[in-house]
Amino acid sequence: MNAYIDAFLNAFETNLRWTWKSILMEVPWYTNYFWGLIFISLFIWALEIAFPWRKEQGIIRKDFWLDGFYIFFNFFIFTIAISGFYRISEVFFNDLGVQMYSLALLDLSGWPVWGQLLVFFVLLDFFQWFTHILLHRYEFLWQFHKIHHSVKEMGFAAHFRYHWMENILYKPLKTLGVMLLGGFEPQQAFIVHFAAITIGHLNHANLKLSWGPFKYIFNNPVMHLYHHAYTLPEGAYGVNFGISLSLWDYLFKTNYIPEEGGKIPLGFKGDEEVPKGFFGQLIYGFRRPKKGA
Repeated sequence: MNAYIDAFLNAFETNLRWTWKSILMEVPWYTNYFWGLIFISLFIWALEIAFPWRKEQGIIRKDFWLDGFYIFFNFFIFTIAISGFYRISEVFFNDLGVQMYSLALLDLSGWPVWGQLLVFFVLLDFFQWFTHILLHRYEFLWQFHKIHHSVKEMGFAAHFRYHWMENILYKPLKTLGVMLLGGFEPQQAFIVHFAAITIGHLNHANLKLSWGPFKYIFNNPVMHLYHHAYTLPEGAYGVNFGISLSLWDYLFKTNYIPEEGGKIPLGFKGDEEVPKGFFGQLIYGFRRPKKGA
């Protein structure tokens, strides 16, 4: 038992100390996730201001400050709070003889760094795409995902407006993805990390950007806007599930871009039931929805 307690406390303290050192700029810039996130956010916000797609939308859009707080809550505060539990699970599986690469299906040890990072990026994105479908497909998961889809005006900060339970739901499948890669050395994983944040911010930004012919590979603001559309194709529980990559949607026929005007209502039927404040949204999803919602 002491080993689990020590693992929990050590993980919590390590993450807290690293975040504080990042704030003080005492870590290398390329692993400074705190200021890196702020820089990316300010840069894409500046693009929104300079080149707005929906020009009637304000610079400080609806729920801008709420979504801004979600960035720091989901990416730092909750991650620090939950880190000890993930470390306990690692110790538990180690005790069972299940190591990090026990499930490895592909050995990357002899691959160049760029090849390792590419496979890592694509595999993780697939697992996140699949998890995203589950969040829409199953009602008990959709109750949590409703927080993200309660956004009524799109902007970069909406990227991180999601229920804290999604951190718990995504993490195990992402970890499974890493376990399938033998010999992967994650020292350069910060490249994938920052690329994913940038693409995610752009997908939610008030920008008309589709990447031209590369739209069949990379997700984009035009495609993702219709993921948040109030009105979906008849019988569909969701469309355009891609996180960083759009290719999964094109491969599995879940792509949907009816037009590119951008002026469509967002949300879902019954979204008025979602609490407007942060603390109400924290506990949302654990109570049974109203009949007919």
